[in-house]
Formats: sequence, C-alpha cells, structure tokens
Amino acid sequence: MSLRTIAKKVIPITFVHWLRERGADFDKHFIRIFASSRLTSALYYLLFSREFGREQQSVLRGRIAYWRSLKAIEATCALLRRNTHRLEKGLIMKPRRASFAADYIAETVNCFRDAANAKSIDPSELQWAHDVLDEYFSVVKDTPKIAKARATWLDLHASLDVAMTRTNSVPYPYRELPESTVSAEQLQLLFQKRRSVRWYQPEKVPTEVIHKAFEMATLAPSACNRQPYEFYVVQDPKRAAKIANMAGGTVGFAEQITNLIVVVGDLKAYPMERDRHCIYIDGSLAAMQLMLAFETMQIATCPINWPDIEFRERLLAQELNLTAHQRPVMLLAFGYADPDGGIPYSAKKSSNILGRFIDHDHV
Repeated sequence: MSLRTIAKKVIPITFVHWLRERGADFDKHFIRIFASSRLTSALYYLLFSREFGREQQSVLRGRIAYWRSLKAIEATCALLRRNTHRLEKGLIMKPRRASFAADYIAETVNCFRDAANAKSIDPSELQWAHDVLDEYFSVVKDTPKIAKARATWLDLHASLDVAMTRTNSVPYPYRELPESTVSAEQLQLLFQKRRSVRWYQPEKVPTEVIHKAFEMATLAPSACNRQPYEFYVVQDPKRAAKIANMAGGTVGFAEQITNLIVVVGDLKAYPMERDRHCIYIDGSLAAMQLMLAFETMQIATCPINWPDIEFRERLLAQELNLTAHQRPVMLLAFGYADPDGGIPYSAKKSSNILGRFIDHDHV
C-alpha cells in the first residue's frame, strides 16, 4: 500500500479541503507580489510553478524540428507554404511594386528545389508553389538578388527532375469567386442548428463522410497558409471513451462517444516563439469549419476543451504517439445525434456586450 493511499485513509477529507482552500487563498495574495513586473513574473514561474514548462519545451522542440524538416522534406513544407503565400500577397498589392521579395526569393526557389527533389511532398502543394513562382518571375523587375534567383529558377525549371506544367494556381480577382446563394438567415439557421451534442446513436460515421468534412475544413483561413494541425480520428468506442475521459468535463457521457477527433497542432511549422499561438488559432478556425461541415451532413458534434494539465498531456501523448512539439488543441465528439438527448440552452452574450466600436470612444 502506498503512502498516498494510507494518507487518504488517515487524513479526514474535510481537512484536505480546508488545506486546499487555505493554499488557494495564500496563492491569490502571493501572486500579486510577482505580477508587478515581467522579471518577477518570470521568477514566480521559475521558483514556484512549472505550469508553463511543457509549453516552453514544446516551443523549443518545435523550433528544432522546423530546421530539421527543411533538410528532410516530407508531405508538406512550412517554409515553402509561408514563402509562397508571401509571394502571393506581394502579387496582389495595390499598387504592386516593380521589385519585391528580394530578401527571400532565393530561399524560396531553393526550398522549392529541395521539395521537388524529395519526391514526397504533396503534389498540390508543389504545384501551387510552382505556379506562384512562375507568376512572380513573369512580372517582377530584376535586382541583383532577384536576377540571381531567376537564373536558378530557369535552370531548375528546365531540369527533367522537376519539370512541371503551370495549372494557374495563382492569385485571382475577387470577381472570379463563385457566387454564394446562402443568405444571412440561412447561415444563422445553420449556426443555431449546430449545438454541442453529447448523446449519440452508436453508428460509426462513414470514412467518406469524414473526408468530405475535412475537405471543407481545410478551406479555413490559416496564418501564411501553413495549416499547422492534423485531425486524429478515433472510431473504436472503447478507445474514444478512454481519450474523452482524459480531457475531464466529460463525466457521464464519454462512454457513449463512438466517433472522436483530436485536433493536434504542430509547433514544427514555426522557427520562432512569436508564432506559438498559431496552432491554437488556426486549429480552432479549422475545427469550427469542420463542425459546420458535419452539420450540413446531419452529423452532430461537441467540442471538448483540452486543459493544459501535465498528467493529461502525458496520457494523450502516449495514446496517440505524439512528439514533444505536437500539442492537443481540442477534442471533438461527432456522430448521429440521439433525438431524445438533451441540449444545454447555453445563453450567448449579446452583440452589445461582445462588440466594441473603438472609433466611437473618441467621439
């Protein structure tokens, strides 16, 4: 029998609760001292709390993995995606500068070469980069740096290993977007229909339906189009319940979840700390679009908060074989709703509370 088990039997639970309350009260006053400056705040988390320890290590591991990924390009390349998107933004500027992207065009061309030679990158990603680079060199005015990159591009373009035909995956005017017949009222109805559903029928959602939803979710906006997330799908009922229970907040309904997605962000997409929150922003944007996509196919969903708690992080990392630079963003239960299952009313904040028109503050 462990000391912890013995302590639970010997120490009254009321005393444990009292001790926790006193500790919480002390912490409330204690943190005010350390919150006075960035230096003292850093000291607090160095000396008294390790709550940010996993995030700090994940960011560093992500930076290391980023640089390694450029030497062994796989199905996607964060640098190629980012720089291609930067070129696109330069191409659509009004007015467009005669010369732009001189500081990173050589890096982009070299990255394209490495990606093409790797043979493992997704063809659509390589095609997009190819077409944007081709468009860039067709309109840009040479500077010494750009001229050197152009020569490399022409040599590369002529090589048999990476010879490609342009498909016009390039920027286009707004007027060429497809017309949408969805009204504001219809969209609001979809939003109202999308509720957090916790009770499901036992059927599995077909793989083709899931992939169709993924295809719609991938259209969500993403910083520099890096899309630093993946959807881990679990459809074994026992495993889905096991993972759902890791999150907490699922007591009472986790055991009947048949279909589950874990949205996982990957810090490998970033070389700098400043972008560490992008996995949560981009992952959440995609998850919201995924939920709405499922709803159009009569598939109900329930986003499940993933708290940053050390032992829970370890459990999920072991279960899904995640690396140190992969971070869970949220869980997402989905499936065919039990028509008799209850839905929380969940009153939402009004637009007057949420909206703040800052220009009006200065009138």
